[in-house]
Parts: sequence; C-alpha cells; structure tokens
Amino acid sequence: MSSTSASTKQIPVRVFGGPTALFEYGGLRFLTDPTFDAPGDYHVPGGKLTKTAPSSAAPAGLGRVDVVLLSHDEHPDNLDTSGRALLADVPLTLTTPGGGRRLGSGSRGLADWEPVELDRPGGGTITVTGVPAVHGPGAREEVESLVGQVVGFVLTGEGLPTVYVSGDNASLDVVRQIAERFGPVDTAILFAGAPRFSVLFDGALIVLDSVQAAEAAKILGARRVVPVHYDSWAHFTEGRDELVAAFTAAGLVDCLDLGDRG
Repeated sequence: MSSTSASTKQIPVRVFGGPTALFEYGGLRFLTDPTFDAPGDYHVPGGKLTKTAPSSAAPAGLGRVDVVLLSHDEHPDNLDTSGRALLADVPLTLTTPGGGRRLGSGSRGLADWEPVELDRPGGGTITVTGVPAVHGPGAREEVESLVGQVVGFVLTGEGLPTVYVSGDNASLDVVRQIAERFGPVDTAILFAGAPRFSVLFDGALIVLDSVQAAEAAKILGARRVVPVHYDSWAHFTEGRDELVAAFTAAGLVDCLDLGDRG
C-alpha cells in the first residue's frame, strides 16, 4: 500500500482536530462532524465531555462547504454549538435517520446501505451510501439504546476513487461488511482515539483503538488512511503516537496520512 498513488493524491484532506475534516471529491466539498467550539466542558448524561484544544480553523475560514457528513448529532464531540450553527449555511447534511428528523430542513437521514446521488458541478453524479456503524461493543440494538444511532458513509463515482468515512464505529465486523461491498477503498477516514467511559459498557471501547484502526485498514485494503477523532478531547485514550506505532507494527505505516492540519 502506498499513500502516493494517483487515486489518493486527487483527494486533498484537511483535518481540524477531533472528528472534523474537509475534503474535496468530484468537484464537491465535504465536511465531517463539525466541531469548532473553544475548549470547555459539555455536560452529558452520566458526566461531562471536555474539549482540551481549539480547532485549527474557524468556520469562516473553510470556504464553501457543499455537504456535511454527520455521523450523529447527539454527542457534542461530533456536533457542537458552532457546528450546529454552520449547518444552516450548508445546502445538505447527511446523517442518521433520527438525526435527519431532529435537524429538519436541509438534512437527510440515510439508513444502512441507502444511497443518495449528488450532482457534480461539471456533470455526472457522486453516490453517497449510508453504511452501518456501531458506537460501542456488542449487539447494535443494545448499543444504540444507550448511545443512539451512528452512520458511516461511502462515496463513489465514475472515474473517482472510493472514500469511506467511518463515523464513531467500534465494530470490525461492520468494517468487513463494508469491505465486502466496496473494497478495496482508496481513502479511509477512520475515527479512532480509543474512547472509553467507566459508566458505559464497563469501560469497553466505544470507537476503534489504534490497533483496530490498523486492522480496519487491512480489511478495507485501504490505500490511504486519514485518522480523525483522536485528539482535542479528554476522553480519547490513544493519540498520534499510538496510531503511528500500531500502523508501523502492522506494516501499514506507508498508508497512514495524518492529514493537512488546518
């Protein structure tokens, strides 16, 4: 695997901290899980989430955003106050079925394997397919009853590489299902960070850890992996160093791309 292949070069990815990244694909500009608030505390059921570092850009500095890919709207480390405000200026937000209902105008929920076609500026279309994500260990129904729905996304188009955005997913079985339908993947934007909470699932992982992210890359046949969701929040238990170590140990460090910061 090599991060220098022609297919990966044509997708510039800017990462801003937390789960937020901006990439261009088929003439459209996509933003993942917008979080641009200053550091601070968010009170959530069972405790609080603490943002520890500011984003490396402000919404005003992003330029045009055509589509937000929102893995879920119910957790402030995936959609914060400034992120919600930004949605009003974006033509389309793709998210979970429940999120689509909650967010209202301009948003659309995608069920598992549900596609939506988007018109490209120069003609042709991009297909964005909603794919499963499980935000914790065990059966999806049990996980969702505690933490809510999450959706991932796969982007495809004629003459375009395949892009996977995982969202907050902790299941390698889900990754295998996605690989069976869409692999190999050219660019995988993988949410990682190994977050754990003692009050949830006895402290088990609720998103991939670094070793699992490397395994996901192998399963997907990913030519490039851009990790997100591993910094800027106190509940992440692994960061950049652990990711580099895990991908190095798996022989996949050449496909690890830490992104254009800012």
